[in-house]
Amino acid sequence: MTVTAPSDRVAKILALPDPHAWTGSVPSWLGDPSQRGIAQFIDHTLLKPEATPAEIDHAAQVARELGTAAVCINGRWVERVRKALEGSTVKTCAVVGFPLGAMASSVKADEARQAIADGAVELDMVMSLGEAKAGHWDLVAKDIAAVVTAAGKVPVKVILETALLGPAELVQASLVAVDAGGAFVKTSSGFHGAGGAMEPAVRLMRRAVGANVGVKASGGVRTSEMAIRFLAAGANRLGCSATTEMTAIVGPGAPPLSELFAKMPDPAPAPEGF
Repeated sequence: MTVTAPSDRVAKILALPDPHAWTGSVPSWLGDPSQRGIAQFIDHTLLKPEATPAEIDHAAQVARELGTAAVCINGRWVERVRKALEGSTVKTCAVVGFPLGAMASSVKADEARQAIADGAVELDMVMSLGEAKAGHWDLVAKDIAAVVTAAGKVPVKVILETALLGPAELVQASLVAVDAGGAFVKTSSGFHGAGGAMEPAVRLMRRAVGANVGVKASGGVRTSEMAIRFLAAGANRLGCSATTEMTAIVGPGAPPLSELFAKMPDPAPAPEGF
């Protein structure tokens, strides 16, 4: 097994302090504090393999009604969702190399091109997890770059499966994803047995990529409180299949961000090593 020591960049990021309390203000990566609710930060998601056409249509309708950022679906449904979203501001997002990330880079690139041809304007790809765990970061970068190149101007979110990674691996993966052209780093597919998004991982991802790169938390974001906590931790996009259970903060009557962030509990403590 190849073992790669943390680079100087990784070491410096790991040395940065982890916040121990929220400031009560809207973080810079979310923009204008007067925005009402969090719909604009949500990718309404339906990725279960048994999803029917009727369920896909319903997901698109929910996203239209609530004004979410995007609908995230498997490639088979891209053209259908694009047509359902015509005339709205909601984007069509397709997953690539999902959920394993273990196929050839050329196959991922072909899948990206097909999704874009069908109407996807955002892509969520799974990085090569085995190469990452082996410390083969040059190969991880080439895999991501193949999809980014195929995507052209379409932004690519890179799924890291953060529950599989230690802190140094998580920082390295975040840096590699951005260096390879990723527009976002994303926590999880939501399908891996290791688990989904965790606040400490999102905080570390934000520290790694800075304020100007996207961070998407997904995998287990099921309640309004969880959604706000992940946004406060560093996310500016959320993957949610339970969006309809958060209507108090995503519907037309939702309060402004400044109000939502005014009273926040202390963040979840980081596990040992984070």
